Amino acid sequence: MATTRKRKLPVVLTIAGYDPSSGAGVTADIKTIAAHGCYGVSCVTALTVQSTRGVRRVEAVSGKVITETLAELARDLEIAAVKIGMLGSAEAARAVAQFLRRSKPKHMVLDPIVKSSSGADLISRQGLTILKRELMAAATVVTPNIDEAAALTGVRISSTEDMASAATRLHELGAKAVVITGGHLDSPVDLVSMRAGRSILLRGRKIHTRSTHGTGCAFSTALACNLARGKTLESAARAAKRFVEAALRKAPGIGKGRGPIL
Repeated sequence: MATTRKRKLPVVLTIAGYDPSSGAGVTADIKTIAAHGCYGVSCVTALTVQSTRGVRRVEAVSGKVITETLAELARDLEIAAVKIGMLGSAEAARAVAQFLRRSKPKHMVLDPIVKSSSGADLISRQGLTILKRELMAAATVVTPNIDEAAALTGVRISSTEDMASAATRLHELGAKAVVITGGHLDSPVDLVSMRAGRSILLRGRKIHTRSTHGTGCAFSTALACNLARGKTLESAARAAKRFVEAALRKAPGIGKGRGPIL
């Protein structure tokens, strides 16, 4: 009797914080991973008290727990891509950097989250230093929004020329490839920049909605999924942008603040 072989799903690991409202962080990432036909696994770096109205409190997960979680997943699963979001603490950043040195994933997308949209700090100063010195160079691609790119480089961004200057600085800090997302600009545009000097602009349309929580998480996770499925960086970035735009149009419209896009 013939047996049917099941199609193997690419496994995508998200390393990020926990948002109980599921607008961002690991729960939002898992939704994005499932939407791309991949299998999502996760490592929580921090617990947060938050809703659509903002972040109220952040409680870091110990580096030991993060280290053990990542080691257990790596022993059990063949991980096609890793997405790193909120780290929260230097201890978490150090544990993740050690994991990457050991595992050397084929694709690693770093979403360098510095602050929440409500203004709460989501990484310590020492943790940010580790992110810049160790994680940035290890990443396949770094995906800051314009505010995060400004915080990492000191370049104030209000135009595509500013985005290019910030991307150059990020390459100098070790980034192999950079996608700066400019959804907050009056004319939404993302810059994809490769270290070799090639760059492209991905232009979009302004979508008017208050449900914008988690756009950066969704973009970086969608990018990781498309890389895991074998797309080039350019085609993966284009696909991730289309995914986020579609999610913004179909956002569920829940909560009393900035609602989730998924």
